[in-house]
Amino acid sequence: MNKTTSDALQTEQQALLAAIGHLLKPFATLCLAKGVPIQAIEELVRHAYVEAAKQACEGDNPERLTSRISTMTGLTRREVGRIQQTSTPQLPATRSVATDLLTHWTSQAAYVDKAKKPIAIPRQGPTPSFEALAASVTKDVHARSLLAEMVRLNLVIHHKATDTVELLEDIFVPNDDWPQMIGFLGTNVGDHLEAAVTNVLGDGHQHFEQALLADELSSESVNEAKALISAQWRSLMTTLGPQLQALMDADQAAQRPQDQAIRIGLYSLSKPMSSTEDSSK
Repeated sequence: MNKTTSDALQTEQQALLAAIGHLLKPFATLCLAKGVPIQAIEELVRHAYVEAAKQACEGDNPERLTSRISTMTGLTRREVGRIQQTSTPQLPATRSVATDLLTHWTSQAAYVDKAKKPIAIPRQGPTPSFEALAASVTKDVHARSLLAEMVRLNLVIHHKATDTVELLEDIFVPNDDWPQMIGFLGTNVGDHLEAAVTNVLGDGHQHFEQALLADELSSESVNEAKALISAQWRSLMTTLGPQLQALMDADQAAQRPQDQAIRIGLYSLSKPMSSTEDSSK
């Protein structure tokens, strides 16, 4: 490796470390809030390094795998062997019949009004009804049981006088279930990060991953912007939801292998402008 190549690699590594440092700050805040010591995080990093190196060496001579992983990661052969024999915590499940029904309710045209907001629906009867919605989501759970579960989760209210069901929350935030909330953090942020990393290591076109920044806003404007973002998300859900369902139905009809998944997200973060942003004006 010549000096020019070495300098370029060092520059890339420094930029990467700076980006990782930015990513780690929120995780450090979260871990400190829950009393997770740094040793536990170091162990997870070691596991992640070994797993990534193992995937990179797929197809190589199995007898030399430990040595290859040791060389790539900087860990000793003994440490690599130890890590390969231990397991890491698994993410809690985030998907349920209730969350699937919530997604259908907020994304199907028959179940939203002109403003793309979920409408109140009869408990029984043809579409649109809670019974029909439940049947489109699952054949294993009775609509009555599913309604009881969603009432328990404070997602819906059953108006018995009119026998209608109204959605109280059009987004599932399991405040009373910490593991499930962390599961959402892991899957949503994890998939976003995986998409960005794949793009950086590739040609940038493997996954859609874009962001829009607006600064020099007042607090009042930020509040208005949040309402605009919510409206955009509702529009996205009701537009893409039926189209994605149509694609799944077409795959099933054509008997194509249905072994792929796609996650689509939208996020926003508002905070005071940094000194770097201020000085760039």
